[in-house]
Amino acid sequence: MDQYIGKLLDNRYEILELVGTGGMAKVYKARCHRLNRLVAIKILREDLSQDAEFRRRFHDESQAVAMLSHPNIVAVYDVSRSSELEYIVMELIDGITLKQYMQKKGNKLNWREALHFIIQITKALGHAHSRGIIHRDIKPHNVMVLRDGSVKVADFGIARVASGGHSTLTQEALGSVHYISPEQARGSHIDNRSDLYSTGVVLYEMLTGRLPFEGDTPVSVAIQHINSIPLSPRELEPSIPEALESITMKAMAPNPDNRYLSADDMLADLEEFRKNPSINFDYSAAEFDPEEELDDDRTQIRTVHAASSRSSGERRYEEEPAPRRSRRYEDDYAPRRGRRYDEEDDDLDELPRRGPVWPVILAAAAVLLFVVLMFSFLWNTVIAKMLEQPETYPVPTLVGRLYEDVKGDNELLGRFKLVEGETVTDDADPGTIIGQTPEAESSVGEAVTDITVTISGGPKVIPVPDLDNMEYNQAYRMLQELGLTPVAPPTYEDHETVEKGHIISYTPMKGVPLSPGAEVHMVVSRGPKVEEIEMPELLGKTQTEAENQISLYKLTPGKTESQHDDTVEEGKVISQYPLAGTKVEEGTVVNLLVSLGPDPDKKPPEPPAPQPSTKTQTINLAAFDGLVSVRVLMDGVQVFGEDNIDANMEPSVEFEVTGTGQKELAVYINGVLDSTIPVDFDAP
Repeated sequence: MDQYIGKLLDNRYEILELVGTGGMAKVYKARCHRLNRLVAIKILREDLSQDAEFRRRFHDESQAVAMLSHPNIVAVYDVSRSSELEYIVMELIDGITLKQYMQKKGNKLNWREALHFIIQITKALGHAHSRGIIHRDIKPHNVMVLRDGSVKVADFGIARVASGGHSTLTQEALGSVHYISPEQARGSHIDNRSDLYSTGVVLYEMLTGRLPFEGDTPVSVAIQHINSIPLSPRELEPSIPEALESITMKAMAPNPDNRYLSADDMLADLEEFRKNPSINFDYSAAEFDPEEELDDDRTQIRTVHAASSRSSGERRYEEEPAPRRSRRYEDDYAPRRGRRYDEEDDDLDELPRRGPVWPVILAAAAVLLFVVLMFSFLWNTVIAKMLEQPETYPVPTLVGRLYEDVKGDNELLGRFKLVEGETVTDDADPGTIIGQTPEAESSVGEAVTDITVTISGGPKVIPVPDLDNMEYNQAYRMLQELGLTPVAPPTYEDHETVEKGHIISYTPMKGVPLSPGAEVHMVVSRGPKVEEIEMPELLGKTQTEAENQISLYKLTPGKTESQHDDTVEEGKVISQYPLAGTKVEEGTVVNLLVSLGPDPDKKPPEPPAPQPSTKTQTINLAAFDGLVSVRVLMDGVQVFGEDNIDANMEPSVEFEVTGTGQKELAVYINGVLDSTIPVDFDAP
């Protein structure tokens, strides 16, 4: 079992379960007991927590994302840093990754859905870039799709401030190699345009259902990012609008100078396209040429791709020389030479002479005249009509106009008839035309007379449901399923009639139309107001006295347990819960622990062993003359001994002896017992 599950961090966050593991950290689902809400907690992995560099990077990430506050970025609630543990408390997302969403949809999204997602991603990056933060790892795996269709950019795991400067082809980059920019692959200077390149790759994948570059190794894919241009999206999916293809390829330009200067610039084009899908941005194909001159510090490797055509945003093509044609039989169709006749062919003179040639000329002229007349007849009746260019008519621009205004405008429609198509949810005002077939400014033949339009039904609105007297958790789930945001924690109030845990009131009121994601604030009942009392002191009272006092204070008796105690008399209370002096509500359960008295099976403690002490003793040598030898024995063991003591010079000898209780020292002078000395080691 994971070591953190069940733990309470900072006496606030209860770890519930592991929900994900990344390169630097583990992510857990947790409950914040202070605000009564579920959160996500990212904790630095144990094997990295001792590494100062990883701790620094983890701290940099927390500082970076803490600066951001945007509806399309996963919110950070709290950051904790200590010598033992580092973690970030974030918003818990109820959804799946964009990659998982694409896989469920067969890897390819329709262009309207892709546009819906990429606009939100670009808005998130615009906010981060305005705060000096570069994400550096934009990919579908780091974008969360919520139930209401909104997205949130997550995992600023290798985010850096914009002044960070250079990048290297790190393990994190190799793991996301299909989405890295050419400058990231080279390890060159990066800025916010690197995020826009990765955003272009994500849009390319959503539109086409495939990645722009594939390879057997991460390095081979990285080299393709540096030196190659992918197939244009419309080669893979012709239904993609040209303008959206142009936006995609401009974002993915190999040279950063040819990309959008900022996320706001890219967002502006996306919004223009959303309003008018037939718009033409007319970006130059040279912007997408990987073989333009690079900076000196860039890798000089070239890759040539072949294809059938060239258009704006497509890859570069190298013309191949036409195959040399060989002639099989050079002379097969040459006119035969005339036979030479020499002088011996005299019989030629005997051939009959030819008649006049004018009949032949007249016949040829007659045939020629017939051919001219026939051609003239065919030209005027058949060929001219075949070569005649069909008459075409320009299609008026209807996108962006109100349907009610357009349907009666005969001057605008001209020969065309307006056909009302489907009405869809869109950010445009209700009734606005957001699409048309045929496309605006195209030319159509006489047979085409209808223009079918798609009309905006306005942004999606959700009416507030009836939540009166509904249980709070049920109301919370209902609001989430509808796409609204219940404010957590709710407000709690006492109420005499509404059951505890049920809704008293809410704002906005029932039936009010809200946009997806709008907040709904609920007031929840705590039930009838309960008086608080101070918990009485029960320690030292008998069990009966304690239970009587519990009833007197309108509290509820709980468990009563017993145990032996050497200090508290049998039958009296040793401890209580809640503790005395605590503020509690009426009816609170009170648990007691009652003494059984001393344990009869428990042996009395043995008295402590006496501690040895040291005493100083003196032996008088004044009665002796000359050199003497002194020995002192205690319990038959010598405790002092010295030879050749000059009694004339040293009239006495001092020494220390250590022992316990009362002892007797035997003093020997020159080997003869001279005296005994009693010693009381216990005396002070």
